[in-house]
Amino acid sequence: MKIHEYQAKELLAAAGAPIPPHIVVRSGAEAANAFDALSGGGGVVVKAQVHAGGRGAGQLLGYPEKLGGVKFCPSREKAQQVAEAMLSHRLQTRQTGPEGVPIRTLIVQADAEPEREYYVAIVLDRAAGQPVLMACAEGGMEIEEVAARHPEKILKTPIAPEAGLQPFQARRLAYELGFSPEQVPQVEKVFQALARVYLEKDASLAEINPLAWTRKGQIMVLDAKIDFDDNALFRHPEIAALRDPEEENPLEVRAAQAHLNYIQLDGTIGCLVNGAGLAMATMDIIQYYGGQPANFLDVGGSVTPEGAVEAFRILLSDPKVRGVLVNVFGGIARCDLIAEALVQAGREVGFRVPVVVRLEGTNADKARQILAEAAAELPTLKTAPDLTSAAQMVVALSR
Repeated sequence: MKIHEYQAKELLAAAGAPIPPHIVVRSGAEAANAFDALSGGGGVVVKAQVHAGGRGAGQLLGYPEKLGGVKFCPSREKAQQVAEAMLSHRLQTRQTGPEGVPIRTLIVQADAEPEREYYVAIVLDRAAGQPVLMACAEGGMEIEEVAARHPEKILKTPIAPEAGLQPFQARRLAYELGFSPEQVPQVEKVFQALARVYLEKDASLAEINPLAWTRKGQIMVLDAKIDFDDNALFRHPEIAALRDPEEENPLEVRAAQAHLNYIQLDGTIGCLVNGAGLAMATMDIIQYYGGQPANFLDVGGSVTPEGAVEAFRILLSDPKVRGVLVNVFGGIARCDLIAEALVQAGREVGFRVPVVVRLEGTNADKARQILAEAAAELPTLKTAPDLTSAAQMVVALSR
């Protein structure tokens, strides 16, 4: 689960990290009033709150001037103008795709006057089996290029989950980044706050970019991103309450409500599979035979008629889908029950595109008989004897 920048910074502030004053706004007039409250004779930064990175280097679609999702505003009028532009245009970044995303919320942030910027993050190192604190003395918008061209500049410190980030680890990393002995205590405090949020809130990513040393001699979290493990949200209702469903794909939200694991992709062949590993293999073989999967959809170990109906409604809500491959291995769920569920889904939803079914496992022969008997009623429903044939068939029919 993702949250907005201002929510991430507020979590870090509660853990002891310093952040600049900010006000959440949703109109140009509110942005102008926020300027009055925060500028202090200087300027403010207006920032779009969307679940996408690269906002500063992005572009408002259809806006006549170069304007992304982060803009310094030296005056009240400029703050209002920029806020109104952001709220009335979609923002395109490297992470949004060409269609961009709408902007519904902004923050107006006091100018912290950064003198130098750093990158800090905690992620799970799967090879080591534990979290790792990463930092770089070259923070800001181009951290990905720094990591690609100069990986030696990314400093790393492992964190033992049962003990947390130790003070000596935080101090050592601060010195390695070039901070002076007088600056290190402030930096250590930020590192400890980041680690505390990551571990205590079951985060999958906790990132500060940039962490700034200001002209006033203060360390300051200027931007933050925190993602959380969905499987742990039952332990953190206060985190689950931060979810913004308007920032998520509506089909993925709908699938989650139906207890389906669904991720929308850019292809034309929908996939309905039971089991994550089998779903990945299904997507691979579709691509191998020249198709492009339109989604990842794992309906779990058992397919109920209700689940099958909702799964097909979600699949066929994607206008790009021109064919569907159903690949189910009947273990816990018997194949004949799955076939009955598919027939019911066809009757209720209507298969407007070819649907190729490959069933294997318990009662597979009986399942094929059920599907064969429904062929006259559901002419777009096809069966295949194996996965290779099914993939080849659905790719050909979808064309």
